[in-house]
Amino acid sequence: MAKYLLLKHYRGAPTAVNDVPMDQWTPEEITAHVGYMRDFAARLEGTGEFVDGQALAAEGLWVRYDGEGRPPVTDGPFAETKDLIAGWMVIDVDTQERAVELAGELSAAPGAGGKPIHEWLEVRPFYGVSPTITE
Repeated sequence: MAKYLLLKHYRGAPTAVNDVPMDQWTPEEITAHVGYMRDFAARLEGTGEFVDGQALAAEGLWVRYDGEGRPPVTDGPFAETKDLIAGWMVIDVDTQERAVELAGELSAAPGAGGKPIHEWLEVRPFYGVSPTITE
């Protein structure tokens, strides 16, 4: 088994087919989208492939170490990853092909009008874990 990060983006990825920003969705459309995500995660829990997942708020800031005995330095806000990354899911699957298959299903989450978003998801293996590729 290898762990993969499925990364959902607000912006920065190629344009989705159903490219209506979530802040323009109706409450019912948001509920349907969140329900799809929960059902997807529950199904993967049942197969043992779900590790964790979270939606991220748009707020955030950068923090860095500023030397011994000094408080951390903060900066922002600016349009960096906190404005780009909408959420993530960690899966633990047998092959890279399975990770791609699941990302494709997740891409079909409903959006505006109840139609699939067809959003692009970034699929990244965890560092130090070689993906299994079968042909």
